[in-house]
Amino acid sequence: MTKSDFIDAVAARSGLSKKDAGVALDAVLDSVKDALQNGDEVAFTGFGKFSVQARKARTGVNPRNPSQKVTIPASKVPKFSAGSQLKAAVKQ
Repeated sequence: MTKSDFIDAVAARSGLSKKDAGVALDAVLDSVKDALQNGDEVAFTGFGKFSVQARKARTGVNPRNPSQKVTIPASKVPKFSAGSQLKAAVKQ
């Protein structure tokens, strides 16, 4: 499902125009992004939780030259943990 398909689905379910549904979706995604940039978690009860996970620096292998070791720097990555209701809906 693309973003455009998702906007169409939201518009159909909510009664909003496609333009308003697109604006609403962009506002939600920007709000989640801003919260994660500030180090906050975003939790939707039953749906899931977005958070930031810190990864430590580690040593990896160059896929083009497996004998060469490469240092992978520490980083922060977004993480999503599915909630119980979402897990149950997908399982059915």
